[in-house]
Amino acid sequence: MSDLDRVVASVRERIDPDADERAALAAAVDALRERVKAAVAELPVDADAVQVGSTARGTWLSGDRDIDLFVRFPPDLPREDLERYGLEVGRAVLPGGHEEYAEHPYVKGEFEGFEVDLVPCYDVPEATDIQSAVDRTPFHNAYLDERLDDSLRADVRVFKRFLKGIGAYGSDLRTKGFSGYLSELLVLEHGGFEPLLRAAADWHPPVEFDPEDHSRATFDDPLVVVDPTDPERNVAAVLSAANVARLQHYARDLLADPREELFFPPGEESFSAADVREQFDRRGTYPLAVVFDAPAVVDDQLYPQLEKSLSGVVSELDRRGFDPLRATAMADDRAVLFVECSVAERSTISRHVGPPVAVQQHASGFFGKYGADDEVYGPFIDGDRYVVEREREFTTPEALLSSDALFDVALGAQVESALREEYDALVGDEVATLADEFGDELRAYFEPKP
Repeated sequence: MSDLDRVVASVRERIDPDADERAALAAAVDALRERVKAAVAELPVDADAVQVGSTARGTWLSGDRDIDLFVRFPPDLPREDLERYGLEVGRAVLPGGHEEYAEHPYVKGEFEGFEVDLVPCYDVPEATDIQSAVDRTPFHNAYLDERLDDSLRADVRVFKRFLKGIGAYGSDLRTKGFSGYLSELLVLEHGGFEPLLRAAADWHPPVEFDPEDHSRATFDDPLVVVDPTDPERNVAAVLSAANVARLQHYARDLLADPREELFFPPGEESFSAADVREQFDRRGTYPLAVVFDAPAVVDDQLYPQLEKSLSGVVSELDRRGFDPLRATAMADDRAVLFVECSVAERSTISRHVGPPVAVQQHASGFFGKYGADDEVYGPFIDGDRYVVEREREFTTPEALLSSDALFDVALGAQVESALREEYDALVGDEVATLADEFGDELRAYFEPKP
């Protein structure tokens, strides 16, 4: 047995559900199905329940307590009736549950220690006939059920645990990692966990896999896995280039030095304010943070807006000459746009180079614009060009971020609304106070890993 085989065997002892866990899951699913059946009997339409997701496919990790039940309604049912009947069934099956919203509302609740999502969908004949994004999920289930044997299911669990250990699991728009379905397809495509690792270690993105040889669509992503049930869809569309690279790095690392800590990284203490200040002193940068109440939206709406807003702020700081070094966004009850700048203060006067004097039309326009301006030095000639020296609008990053100029950058719509309500611009050691709320995020920022 190789070192990698020994590590995988040890990992499996920790992640494979035992017989009792499997029996408890099966009993809960059976009871939920009966509840759905009874609730549907009260409706004027036919519907059935199908279990989907990792617990349906036998690829869930021990300790995961999620059950996904989809209630399939006739495809000719009006959308408003689908939503209404779906919620009626959900409330009847999970009376203590609450409504959440993806493409349409569904009910989430607890049942016998399991977290249950009860989602309405259309019972369409093919995945290409979907009327709602969730309609294709039962087809994913059927496709994998026919092809995954017990050995491959075990390797899927190992791969998922590996992705969790390296921080690349989850298709939410905060993580932009590997979804469960994508993980399963990749293990199936390569015939196991180790062959997948060896292949990933040698990928040269863009990489494409087309399990059913559809070859009908063109995708522009670092990793493409054509959905075998829907050839117009890339299962890896959400996956970021960084997480593709992360898998490659750690695949090479694990193959070179097999060890369990890549699957179960040791816990680390959050950074304190003192830790953050120590980093500032060591790095000699000028830290800034825009802090505001996080908009009341789900993470998949919030994080793209935070990324857009952070990019806008960083671009403006760079354009103004403050040389941003690195930046990140964080969110809990409050949201933070955090930037480290290399330049804390610019001179009051900046140099503005105009066109060559020989380019008459542009040169005349430049000279005419600034020649009558008493607030500038010049225009004068430097080499063959007109030049002026003029007062800089903002000499410090905080002056920029504390001004209305903040709202001239590209901001997410709800982020902008929250900022207009109220925000704080923290600078220097003031930023260290964020450690009380964001100690884990700040540790990850100041101790970056691949």
